[in-house]
Amino acid sequence: MKPPVDHLRISSLGKDQLIKLKRQTGIEHWNILCRWAFCVSLREKSHPPTIQAGSESGVEMSWKVFAGEYSDVFSGLILQRARHEGVELATEELSQCLRSHIHRGLGYLASGTDIRNIGNFIERWSPKT
Repeated sequence: MKPPVDHLRISSLGKDQLIKLKRQTGIEHWNILCRWAFCVSLREKSHPPTIQAGSESGVEMSWKVFAGEYSDVFSGLILQRARHEGVELATEELSQCLRSHIHRGLGYLASGTDIRNIGNFIERWSPKT
């Protein structure tokens, strides 16, 4: 499956949230945290707020780095969600949809003060059965 975007841009606020999450959880790689953020945002039925791409310095990563071996899974998830939200499947609109979900998820993950380690993180954000 063709990747929906070539690169992701995370804002400076998102970068600050990633730094906080890395410190709290010990998860070294930002792409892993961005994957979690994306999935956490997808749990919400509502549309995420639109995050405009700016010239601020943040984080940029390629689709390959973000999705890794799960490229087809993440491609399918963003395409399905974009269709559900009525987003045009053009590259720019998909990029905006993905960016908005990652930023909303980072906000969720970085909120609160109960996360002190990876165990707290997983306990808080893993799906309940």
